[in-house]
Amino acid sequence: MATHKLLLLPGDGIGPEVMGEVKRLIGWINAQGIAHFTTEDGLVGGAAYDASTQSITDATMAQAKAADAVIFGAVGGPKWDSVPYDARPEAGLLRLRKDLGLFANLRPAVCYPALAEASSLKREVVEGLDIMIVRELTGGVYFGEPKTITDLGNGQKRAVDTQVYDTYEIERIARVAFDLARKRRNKVTSMEKRNVMKSGVLWNEVVTQVHGREYKDVQLEHQLADSGGMNLVKSPKQFDVIVTDNLFGDMLSDIAAMLTGSLGMLPSASLGEIDAKSKKRKSLFEPVHGSAPDIAGKGLANPIAMISSFGMALRYSFELGALADKVDAAIAAVLAKGLRTADIKSEGTTAVSTTQMGEAILKELQALH
Repeated sequence: MATHKLLLLPGDGIGPEVMGEVKRLIGWINAQGIAHFTTEDGLVGGAAYDASTQSITDATMAQAKAADAVIFGAVGGPKWDSVPYDARPEAGLLRLRKDLGLFANLRPAVCYPALAEASSLKREVVEGLDIMIVRELTGGVYFGEPKTITDLGNGQKRAVDTQVYDTYEIERIARVAFDLARKRRNKVTSMEKRNVMKSGVLWNEVVTQVHGREYKDVQLEHQLADSGGMNLVKSPKQFDVIVTDNLFGDMLSDIAAMLTGSLGMLPSASLGEIDAKSKKRKSLFEPVHGSAPDIAGKGLANPIAMISSFGMALRYSFELGALADKVDAAIAAVLAKGLRTADIKSEGTTAVSTTQMGEAILKELQALH
């Protein structure tokens, strides 16, 4: 049996608490002989800054590069608001994405039937929702140069951020989206702003070319990102896979997340290129939610997004899709029984702690196995 090497980076706030429930799951998988995972722990974000005045050290980066996958909790909090910009907790995550070459961010938005009422939209609009947003993660306006603030004098300043995309960056993220669609409902919606942005013109052109050359069997449609956001709220189930750039992906994926009722429920994966020799790819898996320092240490955190993120690791890094399906089914079963952490609690449901939710999911998984 192959051994899979994981680097666990719990981070700040509720990160260590929700990571604890993933450790419980890993322990059970190893004990059952389903797979074999070895784990190392490291510091990132504010925790790393407190220990080293860096948001992530070179040594931890070396661990990340040597791992088969990185499992990431959350970073940040008011405690570190005044640290130097380059050492802010979020810089650790950005360095991981950059140095590991994690260009493809996958954010599913799935509405569990038991939580359809928690959405701000009507049940019939969101029940059964299952879409995947594929966000380009290492290019665009967040990384483009120049990126400056210039003092113009007379009390005036000018801020510049640069939106930059090359053909190859658009091609590779398009391929990820089309490959995913082939395993889902075979439809890709590409979103950009070609009506006002030259980068949008190129994005539309390149995605269309990749589709015509390599993926004619997949349905492709184009939408402007602003109208796409409107349609996500108006009629979200029309979408299967949405592919978009870094900036629009950041916004659209948060919109999609809230369709499901809680930002704290959703996982994500960040993937690199497939190595031609090993056929493996660098990867990082993290919940969408933040560090929630206001509830840290109180046992109130929802571990479902963290557990689901590990489920994505099983699916996309370790070819354990059947086990990932059982993890998803276990989560759905627990929710159907009315167990809820504080963030998703509603009338008639049973409040449970972080640990109780993790234990309940593992119990359901054991039954399914």
